[in-house]
Amino acid sequence: MSPVMQQLEETAAFIRQKVDATSSIGIILGSGLGNLSQEIKVEYEIPYHEIPHFPVSTVEGHKGRLLFGELGGRKVWVMAGRFHYYEGYTAQQVAYPVRVMRLLGVETLLLSNAAGGVQPGFKVGDLMIINDHISLFTANPLVGRNVDELGTRFPDMSEPYSKELIEKVKAIAASHHIPLKQGVYLGVTGPTFETRAEYKLIRTVGGDAVGMSTVQETIAAVHCGMKVFAMSVITDLGIREEDNVITHEEVLQAAKEAEPKLTFLFKELIKSL
Repeated sequence: MSPVMQQLEETAAFIRQKVDATSSIGIILGSGLGNLSQEIKVEYEIPYHEIPHFPVSTVEGHKGRLLFGELGGRKVWVMAGRFHYYEGYTAQQVAYPVRVMRLLGVETLLLSNAAGGVQPGFKVGDLMIINDHISLFTANPLVGRNVDELGTRFPDMSEPYSKELIEKVKAIAASHHIPLKQGVYLGVTGPTFETRAEYKLIRTVGGDAVGMSTVQETIAAVHCGMKVFAMSVITDLGIREEDNVITHEEVLQAAKEAEPKLTFLFKELIKSL
């Protein structure tokens, strides 16, 4: 067994000792979106700092707890707070909890994030289904020796986000008159917000939204055979020609205001699984 796999098994074994249940659904909540966890009938809660080999969230808006409970009538694992490359973690550490979830039985992973809108016509508060991503601007979590127990050396990424799950959410939104955007998420390292020139580059290469998370988690999930659905809350606009100053506080506030719609869609999607 590889050293990485041994660590993963130790982490999963610790969590199994604490949580006498399992689920095939996992959720990772983004900046300012942790209140979805309040909708969960929590049965077990483990602070990250107690979990062996687990990183610890250091960013405002990320609570740092692994939850297990009921949402939308189904049992779910929930990471209330994620890890980011810009915190000083490696790409492998950022993806570590995703791999742990797989060992705990997760087959479907739902991701949320706060993102900057680059597509003309986007406005703050929009919800964007991620139908593809560009990960070339940040480190790939699969660099290094492959963990053969999890997946192949060269995983196919032609459908990183499940078309089936995307269609389910689009149908749910349409039936409840919730407007949605759809587009490509471009991942960057952060922690700086982008310059005007960088926003132009991101739009030129095909990005509709930009953020500092998600792509590494998705790559790790696809590598180990999970289906992924991801949604961005557009919390700032990167195409303003005037007053292009963005603060983290503004991002958190915009996420908070849009969160009820995202929470509803996630709950309804979980019901349909």
